[in-house]
Amino acid sequence: MYVKVYEYHIMPDKLEEYFRIQEKVSHIYRKYIDSKTTYLQCNDDSTKWLEITTYKSEQDYQINIDLINEQAEIQILFNEFQALLIPENSHIKEEAFTKVAVIK
Repeated sequence: MYVKVYEYHIMPDKLEEYFRIQEKVSHIYRKYIDSKTTYLQCNDDSTKWLEITTYKSEQDYQINIDLINEQAEIQILFNEFQALLIPENSHIKEEAFTKVAVIK
């Protein structure tokens, strides 16, 4: 499995809007690609979030992400999302991983 991880800081008073945007984004993604997203809020810094999305494969992701990014609505939602970031910490950290194993 291919995994994308994003780290960013959301203004505390914007969480309702944040989840509204993420719900709309998920709806668009589901039209093009099979994915599952988990959202984690840091216990030590409530503004810090991790967004972890898994995909069937990197190839599947690469083929479909361009189609997703061509959607006008996704661009609008991304701009709305960026407006929720803490101004002094507006960087979005993005990393890619390969899921190797699950141990229970």
